[in-house]
Amino acid sequence: MRLVHLILVATLALVAILAAPLPAGAVEAVRVTPDASAIDLTPAIERYRSEGDEIRISTAPGRDGIVRRIAVKAREAGTRPEWIVFALTNDTDEQIERLLVAPHFRLVGSGVVWPDLGSSRVVAITASEGFRPEPEATTDADVFTITLDPGTTITFVAELRTPNVPQLYLWEGDAYREKVNGLTLYRGIIIGIAGLLALFLTIIFVVKGALIFPAAAALAWAVLAYACIDFGFFQRVFPVNEAAERIYRAAAEAVLAATLLVFLFAYLNLNRWHVRYSHVTAFWLLFLAALVGLAVIDPPVASGVARISIAAVAGIGFVLVMHLATHGYDRAVMLIPTWLLLIAWVAAAGFTVTGQLATDLVSPALIGGLVLIVMLIGFTVMQHAFSGGAFAQGHMTDAERRALALSGAGDVVFDWDLVSDRVFVGPEVEQQLGLKRGTLEGSASEWLDHIHPFDRDRYRTSLDAVIEQRRGRICQDFRLRSASGPYHWLRLKARPMVGTDGEVIRIVGTVADVTEAKTAEERLLQDAVHDNLTGLPNRQLFGDRLEAALALAGGDESIRPTVIVLDLDRFNQVNESVGLSAGDSILLTLSRRVGRLLRPQDTLARVSGDQFAVVLLSEREPDRVLAFADMIRRTIATPITYADREISLTASIGLTLHDAGAGARGEEFLRQAELAMAHAKRQGGDRIEVFRPTMRSDRDERLTLESDLRRALDRGEVKVLFQPIVRLEDRTIAGFETQLRWDHPRLGRLAPAAFLPLAEETGLIVNLGIYALERAGQELAAWQAALDVEPPIFATVNVSSRQLLRHDLLQEVKTVLARSGVLPGSLKLEFAESLVMENPEYAAQMLLRLRDLGAGLSLDDFGTGYSSLNYLQRFPFDTIKIDQSFVRQIGNGRRPAILRSIVKLAQDLGMEVVAEGAESESDAIELYQLGCEYAEGVLFGEPLSPLQARQLMGAAPEAA
Repeated sequence: MRLVHLILVATLALVAILAAPLPAGAVEAVRVTPDASAIDLTPAIERYRSEGDEIRISTAPGRDGIVRRIAVKAREAGTRPEWIVFALTNDTDEQIERLLVAPHFRLVGSGVVWPDLGSSRVVAITASEGFRPEPEATTDADVFTITLDPGTTITFVAELRTPNVPQLYLWEGDAYREKVNGLTLYRGIIIGIAGLLALFLTIIFVVKGALIFPAAAALAWAVLAYACIDFGFFQRVFPVNEAAERIYRAAAEAVLAATLLVFLFAYLNLNRWHVRYSHVTAFWLLFLAALVGLAVIDPPVASGVARISIAAVAGIGFVLVMHLATHGYDRAVMLIPTWLLLIAWVAAAGFTVTGQLATDLVSPALIGGLVLIVMLIGFTVMQHAFSGGAFAQGHMTDAERRALALSGAGDVVFDWDLVSDRVFVGPEVEQQLGLKRGTLEGSASEWLDHIHPFDRDRYRTSLDAVIEQRRGRICQDFRLRSASGPYHWLRLKARPMVGTDGEVIRIVGTVADVTEAKTAEERLLQDAVHDNLTGLPNRQLFGDRLEAALALAGGDESIRPTVIVLDLDRFNQVNESVGLSAGDSILLTLSRRVGRLLRPQDTLARVSGDQFAVVLLSEREPDRVLAFADMIRRTIATPITYADREISLTASIGLTLHDAGAGARGEEFLRQAELAMAHAKRQGGDRIEVFRPTMRSDRDERLTLESDLRRALDRGEVKVLFQPIVRLEDRTIAGFETQLRWDHPRLGRLAPAAFLPLAEETGLIVNLGIYALERAGQELAAWQAALDVEPPIFATVNVSSRQLLRHDLLQEVKTVLARSGVLPGSLKLEFAESLVMENPEYAAQMLLRLRDLGAGLSLDDFGTGYSSLNYLQRFPFDTIKIDQSFVRQIGNGRRPAILRSIVKLAQDLGMEVVAEGAESESDAIELYQLGCEYAEGVLFGEPLSPLQARQLMGAAPEAA
């Protein structure tokens, strides 16, 4: 028995050990250097699968050699996700920022059987220290911005959405964007060529109705569809989810296999050789059609079968082509080069999907090769489309072929006879430039007169070089002046012709118009460094000019650049109220206003949505710089007229003086100004702040506080308190004002002023407001159930600007009123006067709908804003709260004269009046004598917990 007992205990211990989340061992860190544009992290990652929704990781050793332990929770509780872990080391003395890229789909290594058709790979990434990796919005990859502080080793734990991560790269931002832009251009060219081929073959099909032409056209369209899906063009035009994308990818591969089979059957005319060929082809096509349907149910299976089918068609087709070619079938002979290229393409694709070819360029190259195959098929089909005559019979001379090729290319002949010094160019150029016939014919010097002055030396040098060396080729772009004045870009491709004496006697070639290509190139360069809306320099060009200014300042003490960053306050509300087009018009107006304040040596740029930056070189002294910044602030504050309405804006301005940013690089210089601007915005906006080093610590503290606030509700740290509101006539409790307090685990209890502005800025105020509304409704329902008094007890809840702008506020209030069952009008929503007057028309509509739902409405801080009496009559408020600044006594114990007027106005409008800030008995008596019905303040007690409020409500009748 004892032996059995020991075995049972050991078994239970083993089960407990196996059930616990296994801690992962320490990972090896990858060194990241500033000069490395891309690092392949795929070999360095370690993969884990946790038994629960948590994984415990031993971090890579830091600089001190200590291995630490971290625990990471999955985003969804109760799940058992796959994880990858890797570590990065920054042993330099500067901060490094990189992009972590995990592509959704890679043809490389995707597999043949049950291939990986792509998916979002990474759900979230957790860093052991430092900045949290921030996701970037992309459609074809999971991209996260990773920041490595100097001298740190950081371990990253990534929660995976799928078990497979085909590739994980760490990119330098500019290098990644250059790669993406390069691939985008290449993909656009390939898609354009494929589209033209498909359209061209379709036109031939319309002209020539034989079966071979629709088969070739169908194959071209299938290749175009496959390229569009693989390059992501289709997903951008028709946004689809990941599941649908896999279906389309598998279906495209099945259709590609089917159209390839149809083309082989139609081109070789297999039905003329044996009836069984038709039967096999028909059965195969039915199978592939069913495969397209299978793609909807199980895309990986359909894709795997389609890939095997493409390889089978290529192999069987090669055997058929070679067999028929040996029997003298002309069509098979002409198809040999194309089919050999197809075999090579299938082999390369096989090596790619099995992972033996693993470069990033192989997938785009395969699509380009597929388009090339279709192009060769098109040329082959052309021979049948235009059969007849010398062209079909192959009786053309070499000169005739060259002439036809030149005509087909659309180029113009260029010939310079050096012996007679006479230039000949085809009449097409003269027609295009609007010149008279023979204008461009003459001596070389006369030809040079028509070339742009900036291009003449380069053109002359290239010609002299080939004449002197007696060999070589010319490929030169230059501009020719048209009859109307503008210049056209032309490209000369030519080579020298050497005579029997070894000297150059002619230079012969072609001239082509490349004006459109040059214009597109210039437009791309312009768009790359300028803002599309305002035409101002963008952040990249601004950074280059700032670096240049700092470099000049290093060698010349008279140059002292200042960076000014300005951000419009509450511009999102302007967009929501007047529309995005109006917002763009306002940004354009403001950019022109500020631009008129600058001098030629200064630079104004738009660095983000409503954020502008200035490199100021025209002012050196700090006082004059501050005066200039204030001039910008006042310029922006000037109202803008749009659609018969005036829109007033303010700006938060931060600046970095040259002395304060001494030694900093351009990006750091700009970041300092942005930090000062953010500090100005936190202070309420419409102000100017100069960067101080202490702002960095303020920012860190603010980020920590924001992170804590995001978890405060879940942790139960936010408390709802109730400030008593007393009826002055009999001193009974009439209601309560709902207030929030945050019991911070480190800072203690925080007042609303310490965290509500942060919550308003980050959007967390919405969740806090819903929480306060729900708790107030629950408590109010309990009070009204316990006390049957008339008028009923009421409670007020403050509503923020973000809540008022959300249409969800109506549904939230309706839900709270329905769940709590409070009496109509007793749960009052409290709006600040300045809030409703920001957009009075919208506010009036929202307030009317809230009143119809059964909510009471209270106007807070009345008298401190700029209310129009006309609007005040239109707003359906039932209560006015007088700000405590009007209640406090001024000199000689007197109260502001406006207090009596406010009370009288409220009575005339049929509204109840609540006075804030009653601190003494004399305050309460005088307020009652003025006709004020309710008051709140320290005289009647501090804010109470829900339990204390219930106890007070039970004692209220006896006290009365």
